[in-house]
Amino acid sequence: MPDPNKARESIWIPFIQDKLKADSNTILVGHSSGAEAGMRYAEERKLKGLVLVSACYTDLGVENERQAGYYSRPWEWKKIRENCEWILQLASDNDPFIPEKEMLHVAENLDSEYHCLKGRGHFLGWQLPEVVALIEDKLKTEEKE
Repeated sequence: MPDPNKARESIWIPFIQDKLKADSNTILVGHSSGAEAGMRYAEERKLKGLVLVSACYTDLGVENERQAGYYSRPWEWKKIRENCEWILQLASDNDPFIPEKEMLHVAENLDSEYHCLKGRGHFLGWQLPEVVALIEDKLKTEEKE
C-alpha cells in the first residue's frame, strides 16, 4: 500500500478504488490500518468479501492514527454489512496494539465471522494460512449453494 507509515484514508481509499480496482467480485483483505481502510471502503462500495485482521474502530488515543482520517466520523456498520456478501475477522488474544474489546466491538457491529488466534500478537511478520483456508471455505460453500 502507498503511504504505509501514515496510512491516510485520503490516499488508501483512492488506491483501493483506482489501482486495485476492488469491486463486487473482490475479496479485500486488510490488516490493522488496512482493516479500517477496508471497512471505510465497504461503506460506499460493494465487495464479495471483506477480511479484517486486527481491526479496531477508534484511534486508540494515538495521534498518528487520529490523523489517518478513519476515525473522524461514525462507522456505518449497516452499510458495510449490506455491501459485503460476507465478512471474516481475525484477532489475536495477545495483540499489543489493538485491545480485544476493540476487535470484539467491530465483530459485534458487523456480525462478522470472528476467529481469535492464540499468541499471534499483531500478526507482524506472520504468514496467515488461516486467511487462505477461511476464504477457500467461503468459496467452497458458495459453490455448493
